[in-house]
Amino acid sequence: MTRETSPSDATNNDVNAILERYRFLVHPAIQETIEQLTAGPGRMAGYALGLCEADGTPRRTLGGKGLRPAITMLCAQAAGGEARAGIAGAVAVELVHAFSLVHDDIIDRDERRRHRPTVWKTYGIGPAILSGDALLALAVSTLAAEGAGSATAHLSAALIDLVRGQADDMAFEDRPYDGPGAVTVEEYQDMAARKTGALLGCAAAIGTTLGGGNAALAEAMTQMGRHLGVAFQAIDDVLGISGDPAVTGKPVFSDLRQGKKTLPIVYALQSDTAAGRRLASLLTDRPPAPATLRHAADLIDASGGRAFAYRVAAHHLETALTLISTSGLREPAAGQLSTLATFLIDRAY
Repeated sequence: MTRETSPSDATNNDVNAILERYRFLVHPAIQETIEQLTAGPGRMAGYALGLCEADGTPRRTLGGKGLRPAITMLCAQAAGGEARAGIAGAVAVELVHAFSLVHDDIIDRDERRRHRPTVWKTYGIGPAILSGDALLALAVSTLAAEGAGSATAHLSAALIDLVRGQADDMAFEDRPYDGPGAVTVEEYQDMAARKTGALLGCAAAIGTTLGGGNAALAEAMTQMGRHLGVAFQAIDDVLGISGDPAVTGKPVFSDLRQGKKTLPIVYALQSDTAAGRRLASLLTDRPPAPATLRHAADLIDASGGRAFAYRVAAHHLETALTLISTSGLREPAAGQLSTLATFLIDRAY
């Protein structure tokens, strides 16, 4: 695959070291929080977070990258506090993230996440909905217990945006591939800023607030996180079309198979190219055959959809990095935050 962005100084070793340090801090706090639940919901919530197997057998580490908790605690440090000042916020943000994934997998009927069966596939739809609700309730109570009203306000605002973004994403699936009612690139990016960006912005703002930062700095970090969210979603969209299942934990062509209208697809359909026009007619055939999915992915590339997604990701990353470098954040946390942000682009290669 041809690289569409400039080379990054961030290395996997740098990123893994940052994420591991903050996973070590937040893991015990998440485990302790989950223990507030009764056995059934607690086991499902633990499974959603990667803390245990389906039967409750403990696992050594959290599932996922731990990106959002790391951002929260880095922002606490960058604002002048200690990493531990952001732990309650990191727990809350990670629980909300897990809640959103549990419900998102039900909506999309995704059967695998992080190389394991999804919560609904493992326990059933009803129990999965309940476990998601439990994760959300724990997130709110965890942050409220800190007595930080402004941090809780950031979480509440993010939840409203998250729901709106998810609703827009669902509505997009019912809209036509082309013509007057087709989803536009601008609409898609606005949705991504809510569905994905809201929680990353919330993670940054909560950490900044708990670390002692003022309202202006928290707002700057909110915007930083929202830009990161759009970059993150753009790269996820590329991976959702042709990502390696060994990396993504999902089947190849998963977004195409589900009929989702993601950024590379939307751009390709609006590209006014022969490949884009052929793609529109191809995607109307449901369910698509495996050969159709491969052909559709090739058409997206030919019409510039993948390259456009990389450009969007690079633009929003650059904006986020500028906010980090110009907001008066303290080192070394600010530099580590930039390293982590850059990883969002590099993980696609």
